[in-house]
Amino acid sequence: MNAREIIDGVERGSRRHIGRAISLAEAGDDDGRTILAALHPLTGRAIRVGLTGPPGVGKSTLISSLVGRLRTDGQTVAVVSVDPSSPFTRGAVLGDRIRLAEHFVDPGVFIRSMATRGHLGGLSEATADAVLVLDSAGYDVILVETVGAGQNEIEVQALVETVILALMPGSGDSIQAIKAGLMEIPDVIVVNKADRPGADLLRAEIESALTLVPAGPWKPPVHESVAIEGKGTLELWTSVLDHRAFLATDGRFDARRREGLARQLRQVALDRLARRLESSVSADTLSDLVDRVMRREIDPATAADRLATPR
Repeated sequence: MNAREIIDGVERGSRRHIGRAISLAEAGDDDGRTILAALHPLTGRAIRVGLTGPPGVGKSTLISSLVGRLRTDGQTVAVVSVDPSSPFTRGAVLGDRIRLAEHFVDPGVFIRSMATRGHLGGLSEATADAVLVLDSAGYDVILVETVGAGQNEIEVQALVETVILALMPGSGDSIQAIKAGLMEIPDVIVVNKADRPGADLLRAEIESALTLVPAGPWKPPVHESVAIEGKGTLELWTSVLDHRAFLATDGRFDARRREGLARQLRQVALDRLARRLESSVSADTLSDLVDRVMRREIDPATAADRLATPR
């Protein structure tokens, strides 16, 4: 299967060719770059939505519920679920896509689980490439599920137009998310597992925290859901569409995409520089610098400077 065949297949919406294109993009070889360059002009049509939140909040279940709602409305959906990487194999380690199993056989749904590959922000260059391929393939909606919530997990904003932050009652992570300044990240907030005690209190805390965020033209709505029962999904998606309509006014949509693209390009460039640095530093050089620091001959900052400027 050559690059031209894959490009044509992606344009036709062939799941087999879409999967192959994403795999080549992950590999980072010449064919992958050729395919991405050819598909890029076809992008810009999909509704891109990111979903982030602490582990265990029920993001996968929430996405499954959203997919079911969208398919009922006749829309095609692609899901990119980003998992942490194993430090040994660099593959995804969660493997909890079982919650999406009911959608795997649906021809109108494409699901891809990807690894962060150690990237601190929770997303890798390959994730952005996968979103590009899926957008060019003509999916109506692309949902990107990210790894946890924290100050490093904001890069999903570079790939999507609307970010949903999911929290749940009775979780210390939820309170930490509020304290960590995450209220500036989401466009829509949902308290999942709202049938648990404390849901009303958490919602009140979130709404109070939002008052501390500098006021803007868009105020994130706060919803409650019980995703495993499909409750609250319709209201959640309605707010996503409301946010998209808001972006469609006064040039906000283009400004959002431009800002996201600038952030994405900057991060991809930094990642590539880091890989080049890693490949240019030999194990012997690193070992020698460690030994010199251990002997107090040089300080760690000086050693790091020498690593950053290999000869």
